[in-house]
Amino acid sequence: MKITSTNIAQPTTFIWNGKEITTGIYKKPTDHPIYLTKDNVKDDEVSDRKVHGGEFKACYLFSEDQYPYWQNLYAQLDWTYGMLGENLTVKHMDEKQLVVGDIYKLGTAIVQITQPREPCFKFAHKFGSNDVLKQFIDNGYSGTYVRVLEEGIVSKVDHFKLIEQHNNSISIFDFFQLLYAKEKDKNHIQLLIENDAIPPRLKKRLAFFLK
Repeated sequence: MKITSTNIAQPTTFIWNGKEITTGIYKKPTDHPIYLTKDNVKDDEVSDRKVHGGEFKACYLFSEDQYPYWQNLYAQLDWTYGMLGENLTVKHMDEKQLVVGDIYKLGTAIVQITQPREPCFKFAHKFGSNDVLKQFIDNGYSGTYVRVLEEGIVSKVDHFKLIEQHNNSISIFDFFQLLYAKEKDKNHIQLLIENDAIPPRLKKRLAFFLK
């Protein structure tokens, strides 16, 4: 896996149901490396810290390989990397191969795979269609958030180097499927609850399905 583009956003506002909303989803490619902190990406807009940023969502990654799928569906949009709201566009990233809890060296940073992205109304607004939410879920390739274990600089020349593999976990792809499945795989839920790469709030949400 290799970084194709580093992307950050300035705050953007729009009106939603009569209210002014500020978002950082409108990310654009940078011409310089970005710095990953343990809370977010330096100089990147994080408007709603209840659902973005923080320890377990410090940086969002999306696969360059998925861009043709979305460009075909929404050819009318002005396409650049960062369009899916990602800080890092990654070549040859496959969520079926990304395991929750795995740790990678990336540039001078060390990051841990945590959880898939769940699409929201801001994503729908950016694409100009509520259909995009179901399309995103049905497609299954959600991108992934990472936890920053060691802060550092990441640039477009950097490759991912696996330095620690979690031996009792599931892939980001399976995690995303689990979140929206009517019938939840309880074995998968148990593995995630026991994984320290998952935030307590999400563990509590998943544990409900074990009752």
